[in-house]
Amino acid sequence: EDRMTGHNQFRRFILAHHTRKINGKHSELPLSAVLARGGPSPCNEFTCLTESYAIATIERHKQFNILPEVFWLDAGWYPCSGNWGNVGSWVVNKENFPNGLKPVSDAAHRVGTKFLLWFEPERVSTGSQIYNDHPEWLTGHPKSTRKLLNLGNKDALIWLTNHVSDLIRKEGIDIYRQDFNMNPYPYWEKSDQPQRIGISEIRHIEGLYAFWDSLLIRFPNLIIDNCASGGRRIDIETISRSSPFWRTDYHGYEQPNGCQDNSYGLNFYLPLHGTGNWIRNVYNFRSNLSSSLVLNWNINSDNHSQAEMQKYIEDFKRLRPYFYGDYYPLTGLRNILKDNTWLAYQLNRPEQGDGIILAFRREGNRDESIRIQLKGLVKTASYEFFYEDFGLKINRTGAELMDGIDIYIPAKPASLLISYKITK
Repeated sequence: EDRMTGHNQFRRFILAHHTRKINGKHSELPLSAVLARGGPSPCNEFTCLTESYAIATIERHKQFNILPEVFWLDAGWYPCSGNWGNVGSWVVNKENFPNGLKPVSDAAHRVGTKFLLWFEPERVSTGSQIYNDHPEWLTGHPKSTRKLLNLGNKDALIWLTNHVSDLIRKEGIDIYRQDFNMNPYPYWEKSDQPQRIGISEIRHIEGLYAFWDSLLIRFPNLIIDNCASGGRRIDIETISRSSPFWRTDYHGYEQPNGCQDNSYGLNFYLPLHGTGNWIRNVYNFRSNLSSSLVLNWNINSDNHSQAEMQKYIEDFKRLRPYFYGDYYPLTGLRNILKDNTWLAYQLNRPEQGDGIILAFRREGNRDESIRIQLKGLVKTASYEFFYEDFGLKINRTGAELMDGIDIYIPAKPASLLISYKITK
């Protein structure tokens, strides 16, 4: 009678059987903070980050008591001639990190956090180490100078597995982040014989899964962050081994409507995914919420107080468990991409008898209220309904809440966070 019964059964199936487990339990996705990026031109991504600055950034977070769970070092830590996109030389840039990355990961571990490092092993640029040393492992295409590392080649697969394993061990990496910023299909298509169309893709993807499986066997506590210009590699096998901490490279990721839509749609199928937060206000922060979050904050800015940033971190950690529960959209798909609508969804934990509602009134919407019908509640139970923004508590039966209740947001754009729990 309700399609969401099937969706939630599927979400539970994914958590039980196709989610990375450590010591028999699925691990919560972390709250990450990106180490200081950018810099004056021609700096890009992390090409100008240095050992001393990275360590100082970690200590600065500790000083302000706004520690994440993971410190994140993205593209540009390897020799790349000042352009992070020149990939294929997977050694540490000793000019910026003369002692390797271990001092940075040690600094993260000292303050009680983990360390994430970015890789993109399948894309190979002209003049890189792999390009020069092992051309026999590469697949080319006449319309591109970049090459594809053929993971269907056993020698390439063995080398990559051993090389990345050595880096994980030597540099103290806790989370392996793999990106993939190219379209591989033309390369595979060029390599296939007419009677064997698809075999190059099959062998490459078999190699990818074998590579990840080997890492997880060698490092039982390792977590793999799966990116591909955002969440473009989400399938039943990749999510069995990894999770997309960065679900999209959509350039409006700080446009809150887009972030709301991302969560609304992906939650139908996938419990574990994340995105980034730049703008520190309640509306944007809640728009970016999901089971993982990446903080791209300038913590040295005086636009926000330490207490405010600490509150956001506490809120994320408090709300994160609900994203592992059942999901119910409370508004429809009509006009979801537009600015003149409401968007609301519910995360329910029937075993615990509690849940939350996140509601957003967008800038162009003219209606101060909307009627929502909650799902998955016990009709005969009494619930405490807590409007967290207003400190207001009401009591309603499950039947009343499922029949419908009006919620109000007088301002726009603005959001509403409601938590509820069974009282008897």
